[in-house]
Amino acid sequence: MKKNYIGIREARINLSKLIRDVRDGMEITITDRGKPVAKLVPAEGKSLSLEERIRNYESCGLIESSSRDGRAEPEAPIELPEEYARRFIREEKDNG
Repeated sequence: MKKNYIGIREARINLSKLIRDVRDGMEITITDRGKPVAKLVPAEGKSLSLEERIRNYESCGLIESSSRDGRAEPEAPIELPEEYARRFIREEKDNG
């Protein structure tokens, strides 16, 4: 299984393989003590479509397809003000 996040030491050891993965369209984040510090991405000229990126994430096991035909249907996150979260928690406590 291809990794999407990899530590500096492991990246140094496996650089040739990582370059092959990036050449195939994979984006790899390099971490230092668990924190992202760099990204290996395909060189300019090769831009991946959203569908290709989703397939890459599926092949890494980072996401699963949500539809029967195998095509992922990503949903945009909904950002709410913090006051909504507090109200929701309060209501859950009152009702539960």
